[in-house]
Amino acid sequence: MFWIIASIIAVVVLFAVLGYSNKGWKICSKQWLSLLGLLLILGGTVATVPTGHTGILTTFGKVEDKTLEAGMHIKFPFQEIVCMDNRTQVARVELSAFSSDIQEVLVSYSMNYQIEKANAQKIYKDIGVDYYNTVMAPRIQEVVKSVIAKYTAEDLIESRDALSLQITEALVSQLGAYNIEVVSTSVEDIDFSDAFASSVEDKVVAEQALLKAQTEQAQKTMEEEKAAEREKIKAEAEASVKEIQAEADAEVRKIEAAAEAEAKKLAADAAKYAGEKEAEANKALAESLTEALIKYYEALGWNGELPDTVVSGTDTVLPVLGGIGSGSGN
Repeated sequence: MFWIIASIIAVVVLFAVLGYSNKGWKICSKQWLSLLGLLLILGGTVATVPTGHTGILTTFGKVEDKTLEAGMHIKFPFQEIVCMDNRTQVARVELSAFSSDIQEVLVSYSMNYQIEKANAQKIYKDIGVDYYNTVMAPRIQEVVKSVIAKYTAEDLIESRDALSLQITEALVSQLGAYNIEVVSTSVEDIDFSDAFASSVEDKVVAEQALLKAQTEQAQKTMEEEKAAEREKIKAEAEASVKEIQAEADAEVRKIEAAAEAEAKKLAADAAKYAGEKEAEANKALAESLTEALIKYYEALGWNGELPDTVVSGTDTVLPVLGGIGSGSGN
């Protein structure tokens, strides 16, 4: 605005000076050269908004309720355009906080953010161009410290993702009220005092040693259980084999007894059959014998010698007289 007023004053003064001559002041052609200064004023009606920025239009210092996109814009000479960066920007904070168990924690925190383009004029009107130092920096420190204070030092080591999520949710809520959008956040580093770090390291070593011992004991127990299980399976298998063998032997004996009984029965049947056949043969032979045939066979069997004694009809044995069988031939 100052340069516009200065340009008008320069044009008026130049116009007046060029009108003076030896004959006094009068309008002349040289005075028209002073009107070239009006071009400076006309230059004040054109303004540009660079890429990645949002233009805030003010009239005599009053913020208009609209924003200008990147590019060239026409305005009145008494209006100004303030450019605000609407690109994603990075804020990095390193601060000291205390955990719930009163351990000092050094935190490195980063956040990507950007302003809401549609409400850029509200940010400029309510906060100004330096909105980061005015609003964001205090809120970031306050939120980070308050969230860290909810955790113990040991929990902070294991809960970095949960910690980052809670900080992000709180900042989204608080900065959103100022038309500032939180794109992403990250807890880049958490550091503790040397004494606490040493105690944590000792604890981790002890836990690892305990875990190793438990693992070795569990391995030993598992091996013993497996060995016992193998012995049990072996004993059951041997018992099953013996039982199967006993059943097989019993079955063999049963088969052998049945075979022996069958053989005896067959032998008995064969003997019976042979006896019957022999009896039939004897009967047939007896039926076929006659008195003459009997005498014939007796004659065939006589050796030519007479007996020394004979049996009478009264069952009395008498000697044969006359030298029978003496061999005299008389």
